[in-house]
Amino acid sequence: MGYDRTIRVDTDFPTTVATVREALAAQGFGVLTEIDVTATLKAKLGEEMEDYLILGACNPPLAHRALDVDRSIGLLLPCNVVVRRDGEQTVVQALDPATMVTLTGMPALEPIAADAGARLDAALASLSR
Repeated sequence: MGYDRTIRVDTDFPTTVATVREALAAQGFGVLTEIDVTATLKAKLGEEMEDYLILGACNPPLAHRALDVDRSIGLLLPCNVVVRRDGEQTVVQALDPATMVTLTGMPALEPIAADAGARLDAALASLSR
């Protein structure tokens, strides 16, 4: 089972991060959390790795609808979006919201996941223009 929506772009890492933030905002997502995995692994373990950032994106109306269906769905929120360097390209990955439906087995989450998925697809599509 696939659980991601992934694109590759030819822009540098800082530019891509800024563009991802704008694309998410245009689709109603705010970034609630940010984890700089590269800096964390360096500081805590002394390990080097490529640029790798996890953004916790949330669309409040969609989150509210999902929480109304299942209060435990917060375990799967916010929607993680990864921006990472891979060679000469930058990879942008978003968790496929359909994963919520698959993991919970709750059909009532399907329309919410479909809406979130369409918004994430639009955000990702705008990055490759």
